[in-house]
Amino acid sequence: MSDIATALTTRVADYRNPDHAADILRLMDEYARDPFGGGEPLSDLHREQLVDRLAEFPGAFSVLAHLEGRAVGLVNCFTGFSTFACRPLVNVHDVVVSESVRGSGVCTEMLDRVAREAKSRGCCKLTLEVLGKNLPAQIAYRRSGFRPYTLDEELGQAEFWQRYL
Repeated sequence: MSDIATALTTRVADYRNPDHAADILRLMDEYARDPFGGGEPLSDLHREQLVDRLAEFPGAFSVLAHLEGRAVGLVNCFTGFSTFACRPLVNVHDVVVSESVRGSGVCTEMLDRVAREAKSRGCCKLTLEVLGKNLPAQIAYRRSGFRPYTLDEELGQAEFWQRYL
């Protein structure tokens, strides 16, 4: 375990805690400004509504990582359902690690906390999507036990698609 990992604390965020809310917004803005997050700062609408909307959304939870009192990581999660396992699952939607601590194990510690929370909720698995060229994230996710999704190698890997409404 790295020195950072031993000094790091992770917790499930309390959306009604003003300090946690401020940490979530700061880290989401940091992520949004990164090229892998879209390269634009959070909008005023997001700053005003994001944390309240998360608090209202059934099955949403976030994990914060703090190092020496400063939030350095965030994972936003949403509970879904696996029809094949007939149990809930957790989709890891956003993973943010401050640039100054990337590669130090913060992501692994947060995803381990997410896994513990998911197990406590009776979930069967964690899912996430990652951009094909975000190799540092892929390395971190593999280190945490994630693998590309396949049912049968001959049928290929699953792809994440979207349709805007």
